[in-house]
Amino acid sequence: MSETRATTPVFPPGRYGRRRDGRRRRPLPLIVAAAVFALGALGVAWAYYQKFGQTDYNPEIIGWNEPTDAEMVIRFRVRVPEGGTASCVLRARDYLGYEVGTRTVAVPAAPGGGEVVVTESVPTTQRGSVGDVMTCRPAG
Repeated sequence: MSETRATTPVFPPGRYGRRRDGRRRRPLPLIVAAAVFALGALGVAWAYYQKFGQTDYNPEIIGWNEPTDAEMVIRFRVRVPEGGTASCVLRARDYLGYEVGTRTVAVPAAPGGGEVVVTESVPTTQRGSVGDVMTCRPAG
């Protein structure tokens, strides 16, 4: 009976690159680097949210009434900081999308700041179909 022993192969030096030594590497540096990267990404995301997330003077249309031939009443919401006043441009358009009326209104802040719900009338030259809040910005 012959016996075959399992041996590790012997490779010529330098021919196949560097061989691993079989020890397991510790993943601690990789984990630390990933944690530092994640904290940095969260910091950047928080900074951008503070700068651009809760924008003041950002209008949101709520709706409008059944328009007449002479006016359209538009209801909208705008966030105004405490002590500030927003200047908002309202627009009424007809069924084909043509502008039939526009008006600029001043919206004072609510006590303590925050969102303000406003209902304003826009005079029109003919029957409107759609009401828009074009823009809101700081008054002045």
